[in-house]
Amino acid sequence: MYGVVEIAGHQYRVQAGDVIDVQKLAAEVGSDVTLDKVLFVGGEKTSVGTPTVSGATVSARIIRTDRSRKLLVFKRKPGMYKKRKGHRQHYTSLFITELNDGQGGTDKVDAKSEKAKKYLK
Repeated sequence: MYGVVEIAGHQYRVQAGDVIDVQKLAAEVGSDVTLDKVLFVGGEKTSVGTPTVSGATVSARIIRTDRSRKLLVFKRKPGMYKKRKGHRQHYTSLFITELNDGQGGTDKVDAKSEKAKKYLK
């Protein structure tokens, strides 16, 4: 089972066991978050939300907050000067632990998998 969830204005395709990077969330590392803006649930039975699927939730654990690598921007005007600027975007890494479709079906991450052992300490 997989779903499409909206986080901070962006849409992500998720399933149990995925690690995704999203814009920085105001929560502590190691805490669990519940995302309730599920736009689509696919699998054996498909549910499309108008605009969201009622009762569907995605549970995730925050594993890291960091800054992405530096993007360099060069500006050059002919015959005048060259300017170099950089930007590093803050992000939060989420480990998807459970997907609930709102109709009684759930998809949980296997506790014996390598990713679960690494991120769910």
